[in-house]
Parts: sequence; structure tokens; C-alpha cells
Amino acid sequence: MIAFIDLAAQQRRLGGRIEAAIARVMAHGGYIMGPEVRELEAGLAQFGGARHALTCANGTDALSLVLMAWGIGPGDAVVVPSFTFVATAEAVALRGAVPVFADVRADDFNLCPLSAEAAIDRAVALGLTPRVLIAVDLFGQPADYPALRQVADRHGMRLLADAAQGFGGAMGDSMVGNLADATTVSFFPAKPLGCYGDGGAVLTDDDSLAEVLESLRVHGKGRDKYDNVAIGVNSRLDTIQAAVLLEKLAIFSEELESRQRVAERYSARLASLVQVPHLRPGNRSAWAQYTLVTPHRDAVAASCKAASVPTAVYYPIPLHRQTGYRHFPTANGGCPNSERLADSVISLPMHPYLDEETIDRVCDAVAQAFKS
Repeated sequence: MIAFIDLAAQQRRLGGRIEAAIARVMAHGGYIMGPEVRELEAGLAQFGGARHALTCANGTDALSLVLMAWGIGPGDAVVVPSFTFVATAEAVALRGAVPVFADVRADDFNLCPLSAEAAIDRAVALGLTPRVLIAVDLFGQPADYPALRQVADRHGMRLLADAAQGFGGAMGDSMVGNLADATTVSFFPAKPLGCYGDGGAVLTDDDSLAEVLESLRVHGKGRDKYDNVAIGVNSRLDTIQAAVLLEKLAIFSEELESRQRVAERYSARLASLVQVPHLRPGNRSAWAQYTLVTPHRDAVAASCKAASVPTAVYYPIPLHRQTGYRHFPTANGGCPNSERLADSVISLPMHPYLDEETIDRVCDAVAQAFKS
């Protein structure tokens, strides 16, 4: 059976480095906010081209912490793409604000600037105050940050990058990490840079935001941990996960190159059969997923299953149609691309350790669906 995401192959590549890193934490005993956490934060900031990186418990908390620091709450509107994982909208709703769902572009799956404008118009018509625009780097490719920045600036809004899948991607010479006012990252094990549990981070060049986040992630602490100057949360990355991530960060650039190799071979084999991922000029993807678009999704899935090739659907229901979120508003004009993609996307195995023979097996299984 081909692995959809092969963490075991990565462990073999790292040899005993993970075990040694964990053993060092066991030896010094600083399990919470130990020295590896600060070392990791420095490495993440350098890799992402940001002045600050602050780790936290998970990627959803990273989103929530930024919204909390910006004072987002009741009466505020936050523009969110409908075609993404629920955490992006969940963080907004948990603050008491209103997620307003906008559509994505059909080719790169990322937030459409025109639909974002329409979502802002809808929010204003409902008497809400547009405060934040959240772009999601879906499947690993950076969103159109220059265009989205123009939209945000025109309406006096903050721009937040949800790079749960996109950390490691780039736009020109700029790495994901300094393309928005703040960037949130997830270290869920399946992500391109993942730990062996949950973890997250926020990257920013904003000194004031970093100072507030430093406080909020530890119960709103002041200079003394028993002098709490704000209502915060308990959201710290534990030291063992930081140690694991440090070892993975050391080989991350090489793994990104390998992911690019895999994606290029997939595209060369499959472009004549299905819609393959489209990268905008100058963009580099982290390739969290390799996602096809085809009206024959069920046939492709069945053909792959018969060949013992795993597939997945990200995401089968757009957020504006999910039970817990359908009462929130959508952009004027709706989200037709999100709805069509939900009915036609299918993702193939993607990780840095896929060899050419295995990639060709996957491609042969996809192609078989179009021969019957």
C-alpha cells in the first residue's frame, strides 16, 4: 500500500536525531517553554523572513491569538474563504465576530480578491464593521497577497495569512511568513513541517503584536506571571515538540525541493487528463497536498482504490454549507467556485519520499479511470 503521507520514511531519513533531541529534553527537564522553544522560534522567524515567531499549542490557537490581540469581537466582520478547513472560520466565530464567506479562484483554490470585495460589501450592508481579511494558502500555494493587500488597505482592514498548509511556500523572493500583517502556521503531523502532536506559531514583523501575543499565550501575563494584565489563554508549544521540529526544520528546505519534484512529475503525467494544480507566476508551493480537479472524481477514486493507491477529498463541503456555519453570510454573488470544487477535487499521495516508480504507479491508476 502506498502511503498518503509517509512519516515513517522521514523518520528513517532522520535516523536517531529525533530520539536524541527528545532525550536532551528529558535530561534538562524543561518540558514547558524550555530552551528548544526559543531556538525553534528563532529558526522559524529566519526561515519565514519575519522579525518575530511565537509558538503556541496548535494552528487554530494561532489564528485565535491574533484575532484576540487585534481586539476582534462582536459586531466585527472577518472575510474568510469558503473552500478551506473549518478552523479558519471557527477562530472568528469563537471571538463572537461574524465570518463572511467569500469565494476562491477556480484555478489556484485561493481567496478571490473580487469576492473578498463583495463579502465586505455584504458585511457593511448587514451593519457589521469589516476588520480582518484572512487569506488561506490552500494546499501550499501563497494566496494573491498583493491584490488582497490592496483590498484590505482600501477598507482599513488587517490582512492575516492562514499558512497552516503554506509555510515553506514563497512569492518571488518573499517567503510565506512576511506577506501579511501576521502569518499563522500549523505543525499538525500531516503538514509539510509537522511535529508528533499538535503545535502552531504566529510570525509577524509587528513588534507590538508580538509583545501582546507573548502575553496572551500565557494567560495574559505581565512582567510577573502572577500579574496578569489581560485575559489570555494557555497555549504553549511543549518543549519535546519544539525539539522534534528543530530536527525537521534542518531538512525542510531539501524536503520542499523533493515535494516540487513530485508535483512536477505528477503534472507532466496527468495534465492531459485532469485539471492539475496551477501556480501563479513567481509562486512556489509547499505542496501540502497535490489536488486534481475532475468531474470524474468517483471514477478516479475507484480506480485508485483498486490499485491500492490512497486518495482524499479536501474539502467535500464548503464552509458556507456546513451545518454549524450556514447561518453566517456569504459574499454577494455567492461562492460558486467553492461549491464546484467541493464536488470535483481529489488529492493524491504527496510527501518528499515518493520515488519515480511510485509516482508512476499513482499516475497509472488515475489514467486507468479514463480508459474504462
